[in-house]
Amino acid sequence: MTQKPPPSKHSRLDAIVAEARRKQAEREQGYREKSLKMYPWICGRCSREFTRANVHELTVHHRDHNHDNNPEDGSNWELLCLYCHDNEHARYLDGESVGDTDAANKSRQKATHNPLAGLAELLKKDS
Repeated sequence: MTQKPPPSKHSRLDAIVAEARRKQAEREQGYREKSLKMYPWICGRCSREFTRANVHELTVHHRDHNHDNNPEDGSNWELLCLYCHDNEHARYLDGESVGDTDAANKSRQKATHNPLAGLAELLKKDS
């Protein structure tokens, strides 16, 4: 009879990751099932309709981007197809990377040059 070697750092890390994924899957299954019962199987952006055959392509988007905010009334959920969901998160991340905040918008200078300012006068001369 052989003895098992003591758990290594890698096996402990693997166990932690597996547990985190299991808990995430349980959490997702809970709000996903609720949202699929609550809302019609239609993407909230592109209006693509889903059936039992392709409902696995329909995702639950959290409007406030907080995956732990799952109110029972579904007010933080929106059903989106895979493509629209990816697009929504890409737009959110792009906005963060640009620093699209109110302070940044206020500090931007407004354009003062009007390239077409004299166009009306030029058109009047030609006619």
